[in-house]
Order: sequence, then structure tokens, then C-alpha cells
Amino acid sequence: MSLSAVDDYANILRGARPLIDVRSPAEFRRGAVPGAVNLPLLTDGERDAVGKTFRTDGRDAAVAQGHELVADDAKASRVAAWRAFAAEHPDALVTCWRGGLRSQIAQAWLADAGLNLPRIAGGFKALRHFCLDTIQAAGSTRRFVVVGGRTGSGKTRVVQAARAHVDLEALANHRGSAFGGFPTPQPPPVTFENALAVALLKLSPDEPVAVEDESRTIGRLALPVALYNAMQQAPIVLLEVDDANRVDNIYREYVVEADNPEPHLTAALSRIERRLGGVRYRELSALMDAAFRADASGRGDAHRLWIQRLLEYYYDPMYDYQLAGKKDRVAMRGTPAKVAAYLDALS
Repeated sequence: MSLSAVDDYANILRGARPLIDVRSPAEFRRGAVPGAVNLPLLTDGERDAVGKTFRTDGRDAAVAQGHELVADDAKASRVAAWRAFAAEHPDALVTCWRGGLRSQIAQAWLADAGLNLPRIAGGFKALRHFCLDTIQAAGSTRRFVVVGGRTGSGKTRVVQAARAHVDLEALANHRGSAFGGFPTPQPPPVTFENALAVALLKLSPDEPVAVEDESRTIGRLALPVALYNAMQQAPIVLLEVDDANRVDNIYREYVVEADNPEPHLTAALSRIERRLGGVRYRELSALMDAAFRADASGRGDAHRLWIQRLLEYYYDPMYDYQLAGKKDRVAMRGTPAKVAAYLDALS
């Protein structure tokens, strides 16, 4: 039986072809690529048992044990899951860690059921290396434009509207500040980097790429060194937005549109207590607490006071300090509309 394999990694990733990833759930949780669904050949416990047999008795004994563990109803159930996915995604591919035994077994069982799906040559490991190479190359070959501005100025919206952009915060599932977490967790570092590579692959290599001004880390995730270094050399366009609009933006995004914001915001404030100092922290904590109490009586505008103080005490001084080291790279500054027009005119 001929089991075909494909190795056009750029097109596989760029097209986000659906992947049946037959690695164990624990392997998948450590990192995946966009478009992959985990439908494992072996459970975590089965993989551990087969691995122990491999180490003590060799490959043939491990393979035989795997077939014993995944037989009859277990085998039928896993093949049925693969077939159901393939029915919805006829262009699906099969992958395991190295594109070896596990994906070949899945291919063979699917072929017995009347479906011929290619596997990825080299498996997830090959895709991972290709993603890392893509990011490394982008650091030296891509042109980036960094969108900066004070907290609340709407940088993310301007980046998202740019013709060629990478929304780093969306990929990281974090808004990049002490208050920037979401209820859902951030992806594993490997998954984040793979998604970043896919986002870059989908862009024309000739267009300048708009990215938001970020520190080295977004939440608990670190930007790849090559990308971060390129961003530190790129021209900056600065949004200039008045304080009232900034406060309104933050109030809308972090309070009005947030799901159950109080515990998240109070915890975030406590994390910067040392930076604020005791007096300012207690002031902000009291203002925030009063604002949430006022919410219950329909006076949500009380939030604007602690937001304004937070900008004055914490975010704006930090922004001024950081901008002082970047001012030579500022290419233009203006309203969101003017910055958007400037980005649109770049080529």
C-alpha cells in the first residue's frame, strides 16, 4: 500500500489546511499549528505504556503493544473520529511528531476504511522548524512599521485596519499590559510562535507589516528574538488621542464589554501595588471599589475617575520614559485617521 506524504510546508500552513494531529493529548497541549485538531492514536496513558516497552524491550515489542492497546472497539472509535473529520474536511492531512509510525498507522487504517489522506513528511517537528525559520527570516527580510501611542489610544484597532498587519495581542490572547489578560488562557509558547509564523506567511513579502508597539513579553509569552529586534529598529507612527477619549476607550473595553471585570481588574491592580506605592495603590483601590459599587446603582461613570488616575500614576509616566529612547525612530504622529491613512499609503 502506498501511503503518500507532502512536504510543501509553506502552502500547508498558509492555506491552514485542516490537520488530523494523532499525537497524544499531552503532546498536543504543549504546542500545535493553526488548523490542527487533536484526534490521537494513543491516549497519554497508552503512549506512556508503549514508551516504557520501547525503552525496555525495543521497537517491535512496543509496536505490538500499541496494536494490542488500540484494537477492536478502541480502534473502531478512533477511525470513526478520523473519518468524521475527513468527511467535513476532504483536504485534511495527517500528522504525528515526526510523520512516522503513528501517522502511517492512521493512514493505513483510514485506507482500509476507504479514505486516502496524505501525511505530512517530517510531521509536526518539520512544521515547527519551518515556522521558526519563517520568523527568523522575517526579522531580517520583512519591513515592519510599529504603531505606538499612549494606553487607550486605540492602537489595536489601527493595526487591525492596516492592509498588511500582524495582531500580536490577538495571537497571544493578551492585551500586553498588567491589566491585559483575558478570561481564557494564553496559548503555549510553541502554539503562539507557530500562529505568528502562519500570520507572516499569509502576507505579501513586499508590503510593510504594521504591528503594535510591544515590550519583549505579552503577558507570559515572549516575542521571538528576531521579531523583537526587528521591531526595535523599525519606524514608529504615533497615535495622538486626547485623555477623555483614551479614558472612554479603556472604560468601554475593560469594563463595559468585559465579562465579570471586577475580580480581574482588582487582581491586576494588586499586581502593580509595588510600582504604584502604598498611598496611590490604596487611593486607586478605593476608587475602583467605589466604582463597582456605583455600577450596582446604575452610575457606571464612576469608573472614569480611577482610570484617569491610573493613566496619570502608572501608564503615562512609563510611556514617556520608554518613548524617550525611541524618539529618533518616530516617522509621523497624528490622529488615528491620519495614522491609518499613512499606513495605507505605504508600499
